[in-house]
Amino acid sequence: MSTPEGAGARRDVPVPARPGGAVWGSDVIADLLRELGIPYVLLNPGASFRGLHDSLVNHLGNEKPQMLIVLHEEHAVAIAHGYTKVTGQMLAAVLHSNVGLMHGSMAIFDAWADRVPVLVLGATGPVDAAKRRPWIDWLHTAQDQAALVRHYIKWDAQPVSPAAAQEALLRAWRTADTAPKGPVYVCLDASLQEMQLPAPMPTPNVQRYLPPRSPLPATEDVQRAAQWLAQAKQPVILAGRVSRAMAGWQARVALAEKLGARVITDLKVGAAFPTRHPLHTGPAGFFLTPPVAQALRSADVVLSLDWLDLAGTLKQAWVDQPVPAQVISVSMDHQLHNGWSMDHQGLPPADVFMACEPEEAVDALLAALADRQAPSLPPAAPALPSIEPQDELAVATVAAVMRSQLQAAEVCLLRLPLSWGGEMWDFEGPMDFLGYDGGAGIGSGPGMVVGGALALKGGSRLPVAVIGDGDYLMGVTAFWTAAHARLPLLVIVVNNRSYFNDELHQERVARERDRPVENRWIGQRIDDPAPDLAAMARAQGLVGLGPVRTAGELSAALSEAIARVRAGEAVVIDAHVRPGYVPAMSQVMTRSQR
Repeated sequence: MSTPEGAGARRDVPVPARPGGAVWGSDVIADLLRELGIPYVLLNPGASFRGLHDSLVNHLGNEKPQMLIVLHEEHAVAIAHGYTKVTGQMLAAVLHSNVGLMHGSMAIFDAWADRVPVLVLGATGPVDAAKRRPWIDWLHTAQDQAALVRHYIKWDAQPVSPAAAQEALLRAWRTADTAPKGPVYVCLDASLQEMQLPAPMPTPNVQRYLPPRSPLPATEDVQRAAQWLAQAKQPVILAGRVSRAMAGWQARVALAEKLGARVITDLKVGAAFPTRHPLHTGPAGFFLTPPVAQALRSADVVLSLDWLDLAGTLKQAWVDQPVPAQVISVSMDHQLHNGWSMDHQGLPPADVFMACEPEEAVDALLAALADRQAPSLPPAAPALPSIEPQDELAVATVAAVMRSQLQAAEVCLLRLPLSWGGEMWDFEGPMDFLGYDGGAGIGSGPGMVVGGALALKGGSRLPVAVIGDGDYLMGVTAFWTAAHARLPLLVIVVNNRSYFNDELHQERVARERDRPVENRWIGQRIDDPAPDLAAMARAQGLVGLGPVRTAGELSAALSEAIARVRAGEAVVIDAHVRPGYVPAMSQVMTRSQR
């Protein structure tokens, strides 16, 4: 039996268990997950957590939290990641033993690099060798399972009693949701889960273990930064990793207008500033375009709001020269940096360093600049390219057709590909775009798209994603969970039938070595035979449309797709596009590793 479709995912309703009866260790864990307010648990079934599985179903009734089944552990973490990018609320992902943790490890790294909290629950054992079944329990027991991911999680534990499990979960939950945020891992011994208890255990009061509020910036730092910004002739704001809250969005706009500061944004993170605003210096991209780099280079004061890769961005502007501008850096990211992963990027200069989240710094600066009068600003006039029905599809054409079909809709772009340029779409609010995956892990897109659609179900926004064919092919089975949970969403696959990024790398290497660039396609093309992406969508229970090859064909497919999504269906459109990146991406990507 299943619940009718509503605001959340479709729920499988279990036969009610008899009241009373024995209490088990996993019941204690399930009770605390409910108390923590976690709405969904993502999992691919595994014997190592069969005790917890039973408790979620027969003790809690598969409700608060509700289980959502996935077809690969990587998708469990990716869906949780995508959901939290929309709501800010953490989900739990359960990974089966060491093998499930290995499957899910890339998605854990993505969440780590994206600074998104995920409560990852693992299982092992039994740790007591005398209790292990022959062969399989030995294979799936590890001495220090968390060592597989310890370099890119905030904290881990392997409790051995129900009381220790309660404390570990509380600490993990609080640690994950304390800025700078990130995934945590709690490994549950199978024997702990299947331990019979003499009596029920009280569930701790979660309100006594809440995460701390972000610290406020030091008063002297605020005053110094405010003075520099007020005196600046060419201030620039780098709006980076910020919250999805509308209040924070409005405060950033107010600060930029008060200062007359130009604002630069980044497609690697979510929407941070209105792109049609006359102060927005764009277009946004994964790297700086030459005009944006020139605007940054002319700055006398730079305010960085948790900008991703501040050192690399300053280097793009000033190359090998010292940065003459005064730099005000607002970030807590340094608290996560370690020696294993280089996701912290280069070490940037900072003349004022505020160790707080961007929202606290912006509010403090606005208060310090309260008496300053904002200069008048000219209106922005966006230019939209014209398209003809017979036009061959490129990514820019796809964007133009999307604009024409979706201009009256309230859209949340859950994902955009590397071939996208900031000039292709305007962001008017913090929920217009959610950003990339953090770790640039190919295959992350489908799971994160499903997570975003889960978070948006029942709301007014249309969940839309544009992803590459390589990303789609690696993660396509994540969409089965969307079909199973009855999640409406629209995915457009910009299908260039190639791992095109690496074609550019091979071309560059060939040119440097004076070898034939015509061979760049070998070992890169996804063709002969070309996978039927629409059929793969239909195989997961979605609506699959295409392939479409012209603007007119895409327009017709989009019209049908939008109607079907509004009716509650999940739709994938296979759009065959010419290979290519926007010029700034092509120039930089060939100088970088994949």
